[in-house]
Amino acid sequence: MPSVFSYLSSEIDWCEGNFKRSAVIAEYYNTISNVSFFILSPALLYLNRQYCKQRTFPLYFVCALLVCVGIFSSYFHMTLSYVGQLLDELSILWALAAAYSFWYPKVYFPRCIKSRKHFFWLSGVITVVSTFLSFMKPALNAYVLNCIAFHLLYLTRKELKKCNDKRVHRTAKIMIMWWVLAITSWISDRWLCGLWQMINFPYFHSFWHVLIAMSLLYCCPLVIYFDVTYEMPSFKPKLEYWPSDSWPVAVPYVELEQSHKQC
Repeated sequence: MPSVFSYLSSEIDWCEGNFKRSAVIAEYYNTISNVSFFILSPALLYLNRQYCKQRTFPLYFVCALLVCVGIFSSYFHMTLSYVGQLLDELSILWALAAAYSFWYPKVYFPRCIKSRKHFFWLSGVITVVSTFLSFMKPALNAYVLNCIAFHLLYLTRKELKKCNDKRVHRTAKIMIMWWVLAITSWISDRWLCGLWQMINFPYFHSFWHVLIAMSLLYCCPLVIYFDVTYEMPSFKPKLEYWPSDSWPVAVPYVELEQSHKQC
């Protein structure tokens, strides 16, 4: 029986050919495309530094977990090992759990949850149980994790109904555009592999890594915006764009202004 650390011991094998461009990297482009996560975290921290000064721990912690996602995803695609697959998927699960724990609006808490502390415990229990369940049928883990995006889209829709800020709506639309492109790439690589191999272009999973990072680059400032609205009433959040509003492609970030006024 092969070791769980062995190359190709995972049930999952993406469309890109194995060891085509390197003797030690199973899926070359799927591995190197994870550099997007190493760029994402420092970009979020730098652009949203005003928020970090007020609430230091949440964004730093989530960004550290996103770096772990990049590390473990690189390891998985380099080896296609069973352990690599689980580390990749569990790092995503725990990053999502941390984001929910810190930023899930209190107005959506279950009625039995009376405080953020209780919600932390609920999130922790669910995450630990989900971690153990992930060992039962690892081939399904990626599908379950992707389904969480639909809940995030549902929450975004509910928040947008309360907000008339055009920049918020613009950012949400761009975030959804990147997510649609990302999930289309993921599904294409998973379900249409034969087609892409026929035309010698089996690289859509590497596109997924870059596109989902782009989606998160827009998602995180939105989450921060609503967190300031709910949790920091002495500030008014304002979405700005780097390097400039006039650029056709610009990255959003949150500035904090005194004298909060409801969106």
